[in-house]
Amino acid sequence: MSADIAKCPLGIEHPGWDPLDLSDWRARKWSDSQPAGLEHVGRSREGLSGPGASAVPLSALPRTGSDPVLLTTPAPLGSIADSLRASDGQLHAKAPNKPPRTPSLMLPDASGRPPTYCELVPRVPSAQRTPAGHSCPEPEAPWWEAEEEEEEDEENRCFSRPQAEVSFCPPDNPFCMLGPQNRPLEPEVLRTLRGLFLEHHPGSTALHLLLVDCQATGLLGVTKAQRDAMGVASGLELLTLPHGRRLRLELLERHEALALAGALAVLGCAGPLEERAAALRGLVELALALRPGAAGDLPGLAAVMSALLMPQVSRLERTWRQLRRSHTEAALAFEQELKPLMRALDEGAGPCDPGEVALPHVAPAVRLLEGEELPGPLDESCERLLRTLHGARQMARDAPRFRKAAAGRLRGFRPDPELREALTTGFVRRLLWGSRGAGAPRAARLEKFQRVLSVLSQRLEPDG
Repeated sequence: MSADIAKCPLGIEHPGWDPLDLSDWRARKWSDSQPAGLEHVGRSREGLSGPGASAVPLSALPRTGSDPVLLTTPAPLGSIADSLRASDGQLHAKAPNKPPRTPSLMLPDASGRPPTYCELVPRVPSAQRTPAGHSCPEPEAPWWEAEEEEEEDEENRCFSRPQAEVSFCPPDNPFCMLGPQNRPLEPEVLRTLRGLFLEHHPGSTALHLLLVDCQATGLLGVTKAQRDAMGVASGLELLTLPHGRRLRLELLERHEALALAGALAVLGCAGPLEERAAALRGLVELALALRPGAAGDLPGLAAVMSALLMPQVSRLERTWRQLRRSHTEAALAFEQELKPLMRALDEGAGPCDPGEVALPHVAPAVRLLEGEELPGPLDESCERLLRTLHGARQMARDAPRFRKAAAGRLRGFRPDPELREALTTGFVRRLLWGSRGAGAPRAARLEKFQRVLSVLSQRLEPDG
């Protein structure tokens, strides 16, 4: 190539292009991305338009490639500029090292000016914005993952007199899906809940229910003030004591409200028969996800099974026949696994190991301590009574192990706020009885809603 023919920035021979034309050089400079050209990009425009700008030789401003790299100060790059330089007519015997394509950490500019870029390269903010000796704060762990304060050794613990009855059910704050005043069984809310439960698979719903049950039972999230007030460290211990009556009543109401809501999920399906059978299958799959070895939430399992075994639901012969025809596996699991398991748990003979169970079955002990008679044959009542009392004592003793098992199952779990709210006792109570009826006596509310479910069951499959 002759000496009077120069190359344009794109590397094409062009006799009419003047390498000393500043407008062409400015366009060429902003297309550079190799380190040899980048050391000049960070300088101010005054340096380009100064008196000595036109005297810069061609070899000092070489053409570069397109490998992305972040800008640094001229000092670190100046030492390797000669080895990386490749002018229009010069080639080194040894090719320069190719800079990495992954963006490196930005080096601080000695002049105090923020670094600039020749191409769109992602910025790494932590290297420049985090002061030396300081680390970025980690996100706060949820309350069900927070480590509880270390308890004193049994030898050093002294008796703490209970100060007041403790409630673990959160107050009836305003709910997202319910207004300040709501009527019972609002259709719009029921449709929203149906879509919400369909969005979550049974395993996710089981973990949501386990989280809310652990809070309602006082297994997780117990504060030091609550422990000081109740005199023990866990709700599993409190419900066995005389001053745990308020907790026992709250757990009974929660069990009954969840069972009624589960029955309503089936009896409220006024559409085709397959829709009711699908609702039954959903409850069976949820019960399987709650059983020991899975989520291990036995109070939740007991509530779901109570809904499936409720007389208004169990009498729907055509619906259960459709379940066996369309969802055979769910029907077999209900008959061969879930029903015997629930019978053993009610009799105090079911699985209760803290490694397999996260939250034990508290309903039999709670009913017994509240003066209710245990179901079953009279000749077995004494033996069942002893098993229930022994199970309650074992449950209180193993409360720390149950707490550890529940926290392990919920580690890393991030619940859906709406679904978690929908499973709280206050929300279910407002949903079933409305804002006015929720304050009525418990016995009256239960009797009234049982009549409602009986009417719905008769409408779906009349007698005769």
